[in-house]
Order: sequence, then structure tokens, then C-alpha cells
Amino acid sequence: MSEPRYTPLRERHEALGASFTDFGGWQMPVRYTSDLAEHHAVRQAAGIFDISHMAEFTVRGVDAGAYLDYALAGRLSALAVGKAKYSLLLTAEGGIVDDVIVYRLADDDYLVISNAGNRDAVRDALAERVADSGAPHVEVADVSDDYALIAVQGPHAEKILAATPGIADVSAPWDSQRYYAWASATFAGEPLLLARTGYTGEDGFELLVPAAHAVALWDAVLDAGTPHGLVPAGLAARDTLRLEAGMPLYGHELNRETSPAQAGLGRVVVAAKDRFVGKDAPAPAPDARVLVGLTAEGRRAGRAGYAVVDADGAPLGEITSGALSPTLGHPIAMAYVDPSSAEEGTAVFLDVRGTRIPATVTALPFYRRNS
Repeated sequence: MSEPRYTPLRERHEALGASFTDFGGWQMPVRYTSDLAEHHAVRQAAGIFDISHMAEFTVRGVDAGAYLDYALAGRLSALAVGKAKYSLLLTAEGGIVDDVIVYRLADDDYLVISNAGNRDAVRDALAERVADSGAPHVEVADVSDDYALIAVQGPHAEKILAATPGIADVSAPWDSQRYYAWASATFAGEPLLLARTGYTGEDGFELLVPAAHAVALWDAVLDAGTPHGLVPAGLAARDTLRLEAGMPLYGHELNRETSPAQAGLGRVVVAAKDRFVGKDAPAPAPDARVLVGLTAEGRRAGRAGYAVVDADGAPLGEITSGALSPTLGHPIAMAYVDPSSAEEGTAVFLDVRGTRIPATVTALPFYRRNS
């Protein structure tokens, strides 16, 4: 059994009283004070998250765009410099190896960020696909250990970062930076990537910094943000925030046995491309279960693995993620259900430890910020 891994911010988390949990082989802060307080802080002010467990890969060379068009489901060669794009790494059979975000740093320079638990699988797949891509002038490198990644999420995120000492040389005015774009900057003279991306359904940024400068950046942002309501937030809050925003989590909503179409991600796949890994995969069977949102009344929430049934108790599907929504005040869940029960407004039941809880199929996301 391999030793647990810690991010460069371990001592800061311990000093803040964090509770830790294993996540993708990393010991990560699950909470500092209260799951609910951290969740509400992100919705109302801002939260700072250590997401340095995520994996980073550079893809460079004159064939980088053409290579990524083959290796991933999207058309990354059309991505403008300064922009980011959500994409999928598929198996030849059409299952999902991982969902990733791709940033185009320059004409021949891309950054791919993947989930921590899939680092090895993504690294191996990206390396293996070079030879078959027909785009030989490309170099793929795993640079995960060189960087730390810090997320600042919430309606006050922009003004907090704009006021953070040490962040300088920002390449674009803060208020001109749009969602799924990035700006270059420096922190204490070192390169800093400011990506307007996130996993909470709120405005915010993800900051990529050399690992050696992670502690100084964390401290600077936390000091600047405390007067604006910024709090450290852990994985528990991150999970309820992303669930409210209808964002899938690998290992729950996504896996190698699930196709993008089943997960509601068919739009991510550019089927018109001449060739890419997964293009020749058969379409899902007509009765293949599809991902839906579910809402219920009361306080008892369905959890991952709980059954979705009809009025007679016959199985219709299974919950992949569920919680009592801190923002909305009622239970929400994502689940894979039979297509015959997937229409919005369909009445179903959640089997919560032997008790049938009425629920309704609901459009995703459950929560959408005002602006």
C-alpha cells in the first residue's frame, strides 16, 4: 500500500484545525470548522480551497492542437489562446477515462488539468496516443509535482485577488476576465496562472503557482480575503457546492463504463472530427440509463448507492451523489435511471434505508448563480 500524499499546504491545514480524508491517494482537508459554514461562505462571500492534488500535463509542439483533437473528444485546435475548454478523455469503447480542462497557453502550448485519482491513467493515455495521432511533433509531460493549485470561489473572489499583495503583472483587467478564460500574472516575481474556472457554481478563480510558492500565496490570499468573508473550505463543502451546480464527479457520475451521452455530456464530443479515440464506439443501448437530477421534500437525503424505485418498489436506477442541499434546504441527488423515467417532472421514489421517499426528476443544475 502506497504512502499517503500531502500537498505543499499540509502544515497550513493542520494549523487551521483541518480534518483530513483520503482522496485519490492524497490526504486532503475535508473541513476546517463546519461543512455548512464553509458552503454558505462560498455562496455568500468566498472560500479558499487547496486543490493541489489535481494533475497537470503540458502538451507542446507544432502538432499540439492536432494531437489533442485526436486524444480528446473536443476540438482543441480551435481553442483560442487565453481560453479554456472542458473536455473528455475517452476509451476506444466510448467510456470516460477522465474529464479534464484544457487551457491554450500559446499557439503550440496547452495545459491539461485532470483529476488526482486518474493521474496515472491520464498520463498513460496521453503518452500512448502520441504515436497513433498522426501528429508526431508534440511533447507531453506530467508536471503535476511542479505546481500547486489554489481555488478562490465566491462572489467576492475577484476583489479579494485584486487586493492580494504580491499578485502583479496581471495581463488583463480583472473585470474583463471571462469564465473559462485565463490571464497571466506573477506572484512574488514567479509565474502565476489565473484561470477563471471552478467547481462550485460560483464566480471564482483557480491559481496555478510553482509548488515552492504555494504557502506564501495561500497566506497572502487568506490575509487579503478575511475582511471580505473569505474562509478556508474543505472537500465536504466542495462536494455539496458542485452537486448543487450539477457538476459531475469522476467515480460517481463518470466512469469507464459510462458514455458521454448517458452523462448528459454529448455536447462535449465533436463527432464531426475525422478521427479521435472513441469515435467508432457504438451508441449506448436504447435502454441504457441516463443521468438526471432528483429533488425531494423533507430532510432525509438519498446518498450514493441508494436505489431509485417506482411506486411498487421496482428498481429504476441508482443515486450517484446526494445530499441535503445547504442552499436550497431540501434533498437533491443525481442518479442514473431508466430512460422511461428520465423525463423532467416524473415522480419516483428514493429507497432511503428501507423507507420510500417521494422524489421528482428535475433539470440540472439545481442551483445557478444570479450573474
